[in-house]
Amino acid sequence: MSEIKDTQQHPRVEIVVKNFGPITKANIDLRPLTVFVGPSNTGKTYFATLMYVLHGVFNDLSGSSLLSRFEPGKAMSILSELLSSPSTLKEEIGEILNKLVLDEEPFKLSDLSREVRQKLEVVINDTDFFAKELQDELKNCFDLNSISELMRLTGGQRNETSVLLRISERDQEYWNIRMRISTSEINLDNLISLDTPANENMILLPKEWSVFGGVLFEENRVRIGSDNYPNTKKTYYLPAARNGIMQSHRIIASSLVKRTTRVGLERFPEVPTMSGAVADFMERIILYEEDSVSNDEMKDIAETLESEVLAGQILLKLSPSGYPGFYYRPQSIEEDIRLSQASSMVSELAPLVLFLRSFVQPGDTLIIEEPEAHLHPGAQADMAVILARLVRAGVRVIVTTHSDWLLQEIGNLVLEGLLEDETDEPASWLLPEEVGVWHFQKDEPVKEIPFKLRGGISPEDYEDVAEGLYNRSVNLQQRFEKKKGEDERESS
Repeated sequence: MSEIKDTQQHPRVEIVVKNFGPITKANIDLRPLTVFVGPSNTGKTYFATLMYVLHGVFNDLSGSSLLSRFEPGKAMSILSELLSSPSTLKEEIGEILNKLVLDEEPFKLSDLSREVRQKLEVVINDTDFFAKELQDELKNCFDLNSISELMRLTGGQRNETSVLLRISERDQEYWNIRMRISTSEINLDNLISLDTPANENMILLPKEWSVFGGVLFEENRVRIGSDNYPNTKKTYYLPAARNGIMQSHRIIASSLVKRTTRVGLERFPEVPTMSGAVADFMERIILYEEDSVSNDEMKDIAETLESEVLAGQILLKLSPSGYPGFYYRPQSIEEDIRLSQASSMVSELAPLVLFLRSFVQPGDTLIIEEPEAHLHPGAQADMAVILARLVRAGVRVIVTTHSDWLLQEIGNLVLEGLLEDETDEPASWLLPEEVGVWHFQKDEPVKEIPFKLRGGISPEDYEDVAEGLYNRSVNLQQRFEKKKGEDERESS
């Protein structure tokens, strides 16, 4: 991937999957703006959800700051492993502990001997733990009873699923993880290598953050830190059908509360479940609070979305019990409307406004399913501009879409980016290397749709549909004219 001007750099992330749900094969590298298009039931949401899972398990797919979450007591276990090393290594470890704990000075991995680095690498690369966490997250986010349900079904037989995750930065590879999903388990190969040029300059943190080698006693996590610690990059998922969730979240929440009582459990012994990604989204909405210290640029984009697309404001009003209520105030009207009484477009886009106000920061990843849902074609084009502004602000954006209007405007914004002297303010242009559009089709490998100076970004099946509709229209007109002529002759 070439260097991208005027935007925050993200690690290069490449994901290769085979026989994953409805996807036969896909090799996708994430860009600042990544778009999944194609017919329904071809795997767009599957891949987007996989991205959310991998971000959660492997520290938001960051390269230079590698975070692994471990069960309680894991940090002490790692320290015990290190201190059980041969006596020569114990002395070196003791010196490092003194530096970190007493002198409060950071320490580079490159300052350690190769033996200590290898020992540290062995105890950190707990493949059993990572495999269990990955399996749990996949089952949670895809709402599965068994991990085998992710395996593609062909002719009544399940195919072994494989996932390859590569993360690099400035041509230095940090992660190269291979995952194989069978009917009962997940196997992992190649986790963290500390004995590589990419990781040698990682920083071991002083005592306020660490005990040894970035072992961090905070929320039961273990971190191998870097000079940009702490890493605050996060990933947010806005699922499809946001309209229904926003209009009914109070009813859903109250229903779930009732079902948690003993009487509720007796009346509803089998409470239906939802995917983890949707549950995370609902939790943020139900517990929503305005963030007074959120990013000003994100707030500006949220205000633009309100003024130019929604033609009104999204308001938060707390009930006497503190439960958040969301309202819409149209422009030029001094009256607030509940989202349940507003248009579908308003309740569909309200979560994006709220997330930009209080959650999303530069460097984060934002996954949005069908940002064009319930929008007029003109508003769909406006949404493309909002996505481009997020890219310019340093947010990595992943969207699924069926909208030709959205794709056409993304193509226009790429053309605008190529005209370097004619950029707008605030900036919403894009560059060809910043945009990756991937075409999902049933029983076929996922393919990238290249940007063309003439034609922009146009999936072939969209062209086929347009041509088919045109040909059908011409045929019907010809038949109508023929029938009309025959009727006139008969009447005469």
